[in-house]
Order: sequence, then structure tokens, then C-alpha cells
Amino acid sequence: MSNQQKSYFLPIVMMFALFFMIAFVTNFAGSMGVIVKEQFGASNALAQFGTLANFIAYACMGIPAGIILKRKGYKFTSLAAITVGLVGVAIQFVSGYAESFLVYVLGAFVAGFSMCMLNIVVNPMLNTLGGGGNRGNQLIQFGGSCNSIGATIAPILLGYLIGGEVQNASVADAAPAMIIAMGIFALAFVIIALTKIPEPHMETAEEKAARLNGTTQKDPHGPLSFRHFLLGAIAIFFYVGIEVGIPNIANLYMSGDPTVGPAVAGVVVGAYWFLMMCGRLIGGAIGNKVSSKAMMLSVSSLALLFVLCIMFLPKSVTVNVLGTALPVNMLFVALCGLCTSVMWGATFNLSVEGLGKYTPMASGIFMTLVCGGGILPALQGWVADLTDYMTSYWIIIFALAYLIYYALIGSNNVNRDIKVD
Repeated sequence: MSNQQKSYFLPIVMMFALFFMIAFVTNFAGSMGVIVKEQFGASNALAQFGTLANFIAYACMGIPAGIILKRKGYKFTSLAAITVGLVGVAIQFVSGYAESFLVYVLGAFVAGFSMCMLNIVVNPMLNTLGGGGNRGNQLIQFGGSCNSIGATIAPILLGYLIGGEVQNASVADAAPAMIIAMGIFALAFVIIALTKIPEPHMETAEEKAARLNGTTQKDPHGPLSFRHFLLGAIAIFFYVGIEVGIPNIANLYMSGDPTVGPAVAGVVVGAYWFLMMCGRLIGGAIGNKVSSKAMMLSVSSLALLFVLCIMFLPKSVTVNVLGTALPVNMLFVALCGLCTSVMWGATFNLSVEGLGKYTPMASGIFMTLVCGGGILPALQGWVADLTDYMTSYWIIIFALAYLIYYALIGSNNVNRDIKVD
């Protein structure tokens, strides 16, 4: 291992730890939809409001967080994000005892600000430490594996806490999981505060002086000047909606089925996130050999096939899972995790490739479009209210079709004439 790689080891480990936190808190909000639906009598659409609030925060905070990252650096942004996350989870914790749907949604919204800021730190940081290209994609995939561990634990833990009687579920039942989340945030704050983190994109003293004096020359270009980045930001909107929508709607479907129940539903959804972790480990292992474009095209096409199986395989065909007759189409929900596993890293890598100095602001815009993770599941819930759960998956089919287009055509950088150094 080179000296440069040794000096970057601890920062890389810290970014992996933050990846874990992002998924645990985000998936906790998604899995809470089952409880919210029962305790507050919410519809399928309203049951996704915690997820919607969590991701709408990205739309509000994405660009401002990118500015904070540029002016204050990775360490300051990380510590601020962790503090906000601790407050957000604490508000959700209080909502269980206040028995207030609005307080719960507020907590999810505040936690979303934290998740947005953390995402803005970890993705460009890992891409930069890896030197961009295939190596940058490889580090993001390994970080995504840590993300998937947190994502796997959240729904299984929540399903266990709810137990077999979903009708009696309340937000207070999830208190142990929220205490764990707050503990993770507190520990991470201490570790990050004591860790030296490189600041490759922080503004220089000259840039700060020029900004304060109002003498900064306006750059005629920006991230949105690059077609492949603009289309990539749209791709991430659809991707996060796919990643969240597939398990969230399936969780509502299975938890409401008296022959399945929330405990088994939690296991299936947990398996989705576990297979996502496996996929990211594989993606990390081959990431320096297989291009991001090839990765994205293959998994998007396979995911489309799996979602069609979810929609059209008959419910009467079942398999035994923990002594429960589970409809076989729900197994394809778990298998989709293998496909969605590498989509994030591949899309981010393709979108920011060749952006140079525009990378920090690009990351902020990128995070703004992560709000798709709240909008698409809420839209799916609305369609499910009007029709049925399986019909709502046509939204996922459309989104996957766009990702295939981006992999084939939209990801090509046609703006190489713009100076980026």
C-alpha cells in the first residue's frame, strides 16, 4: 500500500461509517410507514409521508449543503449533519409518546436535512479519495455495502419490535431503534471531531476574500452546463424512487395481508437490503474492471424483468418462509436488491466524471434530486389507493426504462470543451 493510500485509510473508514448511518435512519423512516398506517389510520399515500418528508428535505437542502461544503469543508459539514440528525431522530422519538402524526413527520423532515448533508460529504469524498474513474466508483460501491448493512438492520429490527399484531402497532414500539440511532449519531460526532479529514474542494483563502469583497468573477459555466450531469441528476431522482419504492410498497402489501404479517414482511424487506449489500460488495470487487456504464445497463435491465415478475406472477403460487405461505412474487422484491445495489455509485460516477472544479456544487444539485425517494413511493401509494399495489409498480417500470436510456445514451459527456480545472 502506498503512503498516500495509508494516509487516506482513516478518512475512508469514516466515510463508510457515515454511509451506514444514512441508510439506517432513512430506512427506519420508510419502515415506519406500517406503524403510521395503523396508529394514525393513514392511507397508503399518507403512510409514505415520513419517507416523503425525509426526502423532500433533500430538495430544500441539496444546493445550500453544497455551498456549505465548498465554504466550510467536509469535517464541518459532517459534524453539522450529525447534530441535525440527532435532533431529527429525537423528535421522532418524542412523537411516539405525544401520539402525533405531525410531530413524527416533522422529525422525519429534520432527519432528512441530516441525510442530505451527509450524502453530500461521503459521495464526492470517496470519489476523490479514489481518484475518480473506476477506482472512485469502486470505493463508492464499498461504501454502499456499509450503507446496505444499516438498511438491512432497520426493517428487520422494526418488524421484530412490532411483532405479529400490526393492528396494535404504535410509534412508541420503535423507541429502541430510535435510541440506537441517536447513539450512533453521538458516537460518530466524537469520532469525526477527532479525525483529520482532507479538504480537497474547500475554497481557498483567495477565493474567500474575493467572495467577501464581491470581486469574484462569475463563471459562465456550472454543473448544469454538462448534459450528462443534467440527465444524471434526473436519473438519480428515478433511481432513489426505485430503490425506496420497491420495498416500501411491498412492505405495506405484505404487512396488511393476514397470511403474511409485519414480522415476515420485515424479513423479506430486510433480505432486499441484504442482497443490496451483497451486490455492492460484488460491485466493489469488480468496480475497477467493469465500467459504470456496463454495470448500470445490465442491472437496470434485470431489475425491469424482476419487477414484471412482481406484478404478474400469481399470488396463489407460494413458498414457505418462517412457516408462512409467502407469495412467490415477493421473493423478486428481495432479488431487486441485487440490481439496485450498484445503481447509485454507477450513476454518481457517470454524472460527475469530467466535472473537475464543479464537483462540489454538482453534488449539491445531485442531492436535491434525491427527493425522488420520497415522491415516487408517495405516488405509488396514491396509485395503490386508487387501484391496487401491483398496478403501482408501473411507476417503477417507467423509471427503470429511463435508467436504461441514461446508461446507453444520456451518460455520454458531450461538453468536453468546457474548462474544469
